[in-house]
Amino acid sequence: MDYTKILNNIKPTKKEKEKVTSFAKKLIKTINQIANQKNIKAEAILVGSIAKGTWLAGEADIDIFIKFPLDTPQEKLKKEGLQLGYECIKNLKGQPEERYASHPYVTGHIGEYEVDFVPCYDIKEASQLKSAVDRTILHTRYIKKHLKKEQIKEVLLLKKFMKAIKAYGSEFKVGGFAGYLCELLIIAYGNFQGVLEAASKWRKGQIIDIEGYGTGGNFEDPLIVVDPTDKKRNVASALTQQKLSEFIIAARNFLENPKIGYFKEIEYSRDKEEIQEKFKEREGECLILKFKSPRAPPDTLYPQLKKSMDTLVSHLSKEGFKVNRSSYWSDEKKNALIIFEFETWKLPRYKKHMGPTVWSRKHTKRFHKKYGDKIWIEGDRLFVEKKRKATKPDLYLKILLSERINQLGLGKHIKKELKKEYKILDINEYLETRQPPEALEFLDEFLNPGKHLWRS
Repeated sequence: MDYTKILNNIKPTKKEKEKVTSFAKKLIKTINQIANQKNIKAEAILVGSIAKGTWLAGEADIDIFIKFPLDTPQEKLKKEGLQLGYECIKNLKGQPEERYASHPYVTGHIGEYEVDFVPCYDIKEASQLKSAVDRTILHTRYIKKHLKKEQIKEVLLLKKFMKAIKAYGSEFKVGGFAGYLCELLIIAYGNFQGVLEAASKWRKGQIIDIEGYGTGGNFEDPLIVVDPTDKKRNVASALTQQKLSEFIIAARNFLENPKIGYFKEIEYSRDKEEIQEKFKEREGECLILKFKSPRAPPDTLYPQLKKSMDTLVSHLSKEGFKVNRSSYWSDEKKNALIIFEFETWKLPRYKKHMGPTVWSRKHTKRFHKKYGDKIWIEGDRLFVEKKRKATKPDLYLKILLSERINQLGLGKHIKKELKKEYKILDINEYLETRQPPEALEFLDEFLNPGKHLWRS
């Protein structure tokens, strides 16, 4: 397949490169000047995809790391690093937003760019690591040294392919391939085609060890890519089995039938009537749990949404309301949803409750005292019928969230919002209300969970 047309769309133009590089230099110069003026021992450097030249056209998020000497106390590093970031943003008339990783950093919305200002230690090797963000310096240095100039376009192809199949990004929300991981795969296999051909044959626990450290066997992840800058780290540790599997299938699909569509992201419907009709065709029952999204960092919010969803699915299933599929969504500002599609909707009023075996006199006596002559025996075990608290999942979900919310094990921030307000709606009730367009896209994706892996 000729990738020229694709590269023309995803490769930054000379003008964009010059503009981004010039702006990054301006940021670095501004921070270093402020540091000198305030007698702060720190130096700003450019890291990440911009420094490596591996960013996709129009997606230039700039990472500026502010390096401090290794003997700098951590509190001083945080305080002075944030101060330098805030002052740089102010000088360039941007809007600041404080965020958190292993420690706080500040993001500046300056003109058309989003810039992360991250305080870090000036490490030279992994043994000097003091926080997780420090290793980014080592990663940038390694890629700049080992990625050949002609391989940059191969990285762009791989990143765009990953984005189009929804497998790009190591944050919890995605659970996919980090940019650094994509770059290492190109170094390991030579080019985009080589990565896909290798991936199509990967086995579970596949080990990629570019530097030959021999430490891959120490990890138990679905894919193991030993970090060339730290033999004790798996670069693919955040990659979920789900996204690895999706990438493998998409790679096989592409190799069998290469199409330009694999480099274009799938569009999901925002048509309310169309979505409603699709749910109707399934002849199933769906519930939406709607509540206010907590204002928490994404890597806090999404694990808590998943935990809460899994907990509720478990409780519903134990009661007999078998869940076929479930998913969650948030706009990270106001709205959050958990959707449940049920295989079992209506249950009998009474359920069979298992008691002790006949061999335990003490427990059978207690069981008989509690339930009387309603007990019967099957084999060596006592049983009784108990009246259900609810015969439909919407009623049972309401009981869980009103009477047992503190015992459920929900995510802390999710529980706090659910205690304030929530709505349990069937899919038609939800679609009759006003929804964000992105929520409709989420529902269409829920209806078409494998759509992004195939191109006709």
